[in-house]
Amino acid sequence: MSNDTQASRPAARSGVMTIAPYVPGKSKGSRVRAYHKLSSNETPLGPSPKAIEAYQAVGASLELYPDGAATALREAIGDSIGINPAQILCGNGSDDLLGMIAHAYIDPGDEAIFTEHGFLVYRIVTLAAGGVPVVIAETNKTADVDAILAAVTERTKVVFLANPNNPTGTYLPQSEVRRLHAGLPPHVLLVLDAAYAEYVRRNDYEAGIELVGGSQNVVMTRTFSKVHGLAALRVGWLYGPDHVIDALNRIRGPFNVNAPGLAAAAASIRDRAFIEASIDHNATWLPWLTAAFTDLGIDVTPSVANFLLLNFPDRPGVSAEAADQYLLDEGIVLRRLEPYGLPNALRMSVGSEEANKATVDALARFMAERGGQAPHG
Repeated sequence: MSNDTQASRPAARSGVMTIAPYVPGKSKGSRVRAYHKLSSNETPLGPSPKAIEAYQAVGASLELYPDGAATALREAIGDSIGINPAQILCGNGSDDLLGMIAHAYIDPGDEAIFTEHGFLVYRIVTLAAGGVPVVIAETNKTADVDAILAAVTERTKVVFLANPNNPTGTYLPQSEVRRLHAGLPPHVLLVLDAAYAEYVRRNDYEAGIELVGGSQNVVMTRTFSKVHGLAALRVGWLYGPDHVIDALNRIRGPFNVNAPGLAAAAASIRDRAFIEASIDHNATWLPWLTAAFTDLGIDVTPSVANFLLLNFPDRPGVSAEAADQYLLDEGIVLRRLEPYGLPNALRMSVGSEEANKATVDALARFMAERGGQAPHG
């Protein structure tokens, strides 16, 4: 008979069991009926029909391994973006790529820097590699370049910067990103996580392509889960210097992206008209939602992505927790943000017209019942 004690069973590496696992946004409302899921920043337009067609075509040959080098997808990305396919690495979502970066560049005891409201995966992959997370305060929910640079030490190996940032929706202009890079020692790898880059319509924004092209210590990660609507297939890509691509190729899984995902992503990135339609939808509804929630007395952090950060008033009965429960009862699912250090805020993905209007109407009723605001007209 086995004795189920720590001394008599395999033990995870020191520190692993102290990592808080990533918890995704809820998928359903509290009632068993139709609901609007606006908790995971998924596009309401879904994937390109051409991507669906390419995905379905692979179904006849599922017995075959995918191309481990992701050749066709890298070429499609290179053609569409105007970059060298040899400097592209594909992964099982950008999360896979972030994990590879930590595994390749962070030794036990090394430091990785990210900001206080940065993507939760940065902490997870740093700790999983045995590294030390260094969390930097933000200014107005925006990354602070001076604060990041002040935290760099000889032990710093990686700086993770989500631009735009999730869950705040804020961004750093190109000039600030370049100032950050210029202030980093050459041994520090700057990781520009540009998962929401396609949505940004600001003249002073740059996703990182030019900076990567002229540097030896910058990589940019992207995803097909957001504007491309392929979240279920888990496809991401990275653009970086040759030496980084070489290092990551040595540790990635040999078939880390599935064949349907490779085919659908290649078709999607070539369907520019469909992607532009998704971007246009977001550009229409993001300011509409911002104005509507502001009229209700809810502070909205200025966002350039496909989601909004709703900051609730500090008044009894009008908390984010109360609003979240009210919305769940109405069949509307937003994202709670306690793990991000934002306990009195909710994140709302820009949804369909129906979902957007339903959310505004529900919160108008909530604020009128709890805070005296007039219902949204």
